[in-house]
Amino acid sequence: MLIGAVADDITGATDLCLMLSREGMKTLQVIGVPEEGADFGDADAVVVALKSRTIPAEEAVRASTAAAGKLIAAGAEQLLFKYCSTFDSTDDGNIGPVADALQDLTGGELTIACPSFPATGRTVYKGHLFVGDRLLSESSLKDHPLTPMHDSDLVRVLQRQTRRPVGLIDWPVIARGEDAIRAAFAQQKAAGKRILVVDTLSDADLRTIGAACDGMKLVTGGSGIAMGLPENFRKCKKLPVRKAMTRMMAPAGRRVVLAGSCSLATRVQIEVARNDAAALLRLDISAVADGSQSAAEIADWVISQDKDRLPLVYSSASPEELQSIQAAMGRHESGALVEQTLAEVAERLKQKGFTRFLIAGGETSGAVINALGVKTLSIGPEIDPGVPWTRSLSGPDIVLALKSGNFGAPDFFLKAWAQLETEGSDARD
Repeated sequence: MLIGAVADDITGATDLCLMLSREGMKTLQVIGVPEEGADFGDADAVVVALKSRTIPAEEAVRASTAAAGKLIAAGAEQLLFKYCSTFDSTDDGNIGPVADALQDLTGGELTIACPSFPATGRTVYKGHLFVGDRLLSESSLKDHPLTPMHDSDLVRVLQRQTRRPVGLIDWPVIARGEDAIRAAFAQQKAAGKRILVVDTLSDADLRTIGAACDGMKLVTGGSGIAMGLPENFRKCKKLPVRKAMTRMMAPAGRRVVLAGSCSLATRVQIEVARNDAAALLRLDISAVADGSQSAAEIADWVISQDKDRLPLVYSSASPEELQSIQAAMGRHESGALVEQTLAEVAERLKQKGFTRFLIAGGETSGAVINALGVKTLSIGPEIDPGVPWTRSLSGPDIVLALKSGNFGAPDFFLKAWAQLETEGSDARD
């Protein structure tokens, strides 16, 4: 194992797996802290997917260090802590505490914080995180239901969470290349800084930063930073050249979309599918709460649809609707009820021969994965930046696309299926 990674949610882990796979690494995704003596086979990279983004910080630290310890024990040469490209956190959030704990575990004196993902519009300039051409604090993402972000200054946000001094490597340094970045790392370390936010405006910047991180025991950031890390191992002949997949074999069976995200991107994708005559059913959280709508009824509706028509179940709501629901039911309580309901729907559909699941939303994806009993995933072709098809290597033989709510083109729900080829239900890719 060359890279061992700990990701703070399911879709983020899949996003990272895709990036490593595209860069030629044979990558395995593991759901939850690996069991004692887990066999990772001949994987170049192993990504452990946790559900630690929004849990109490002390629980996130325990799970993250446990997972990282297993990866290090299995021989990982470099550790990567993956979080969202929008630095999803709150002032008492988990990014800083987990980064501190992993630095303690690895003994690394210096690490970076690089959430940028330019392909999806996330960039950092002068330490400020942008979504497209808007500051994070002025974008639609400021209203995330669980981790609202109202401060775009990542140095300031991170310093409120960590006991280590936070510094900045700004873009003029990045633009001068790998040697300049390494020199700036050394200068910042000598000045007492231990976590460095790095400006990033393009994929080329990510590759340059990744090269400068050669030998760094711990790297933290979004999936984009992984773009430049594999080449370090290729240069020293530890990693062969491999081509990325463009198609994936899938077991025969029916398909479904389950959308639990309320992000703008997912809401647009739902409307595009509606206009293309997909069959849509809204999960009404108030109706579920009072018993007038159930997972069994929703699953029966999906099963009753014409097999040639795409069934899409969604709980997505506008920010105003969401605020009203949360005010009545509680932020975490309403979210948990959505996740539990869609997870039960997925389990019922699996029992009825559904083998192709497209899930929108990180929390929803985690709940569905657990309900389906999936423990490890192989990584298939990229649908859109940050979202690949995956196939279960344990539990039921199914394929899944686990989409962060903010990711994907407007026609994502419609076009994803074209990359799947049908095979016998007893075969594995």
